[in-house]
Amino acid sequence: MPFEIAKMSIFGNSNIGVYVYGNDKITFIPQGLQKKDVEEISQILQTDITEISIANTRLIGVLMSGNNNGLILSRSITDNEVDLIKKSSKDLNVLVLSSRNNAVGNLIVANDKAALVYPYFEDDIIKQIQDNLGVEVFKRSVVGIPTVGAIIAVTNVGGLVHPDVSDEEIKFLEDIFKVPFKTGTVNFGVSFIRTGLIVNTKGAIVGEDTTGPEIARIQMVFGT
Repeated sequence: MPFEIAKMSIFGNSNIGVYVYGNDKITFIPQGLQKKDVEEISQILQTDITEISIANTRLIGVLMSGNNNGLILSRSITDNEVDLIKKSSKDLNVLVLSSRNNAVGNLIVANDKAALVYPYFEDDIIKQIQDNLGVEVFKRSVVGIPTVGAIIAVTNVGGLVHPDVSDEEIKFLEDIFKVPFKTGTVNFGVSFIRTGLIVNTKGAIVGEDTTGPEIARIQMVFGT
């Protein structure tokens, strides 16, 4: 199958990554999306789709992270919401992270080789993440930004990172995630990549304002 990329806005907003989280197996979307958008997400990412809320909000991409082994959820999630996620994600580990830092989507970025996380997480939080995702966990800021989940998108094929990254940081990312990395932007120059990109190894959805050159870059990085 070719690696397809579609442009979309969600609730009139091109920051689509704020609302959706997915891996190679399942994609979680907020309630209230138009049917045609749900169908397009399913077709491009080639996964099952589950409608959920987290902490009674639509901010799925901000309050969830993970890889193909496990999902990590914000501790602000309700018990009913956790039950629904567990029911729909069958063979994935599901962890409600006990950290007081809620925006786990901005704090954790992972593929099936490694996870890079917020540098100020305590050791017990790191251990929880490691056990859940089944990968080694590394702590550090990138381009001086501690919310690494917001500025990096990575799959088991490639990675895209904030354009101000240093050569040393690129090498570090390639060494831990075991995939090639390139710099890029979304939504006409936004360097917080994850806010405008939902990607797995099969396809990508980008924010409506993403330009042709930005899409070509995403295709080059993540297309197989």
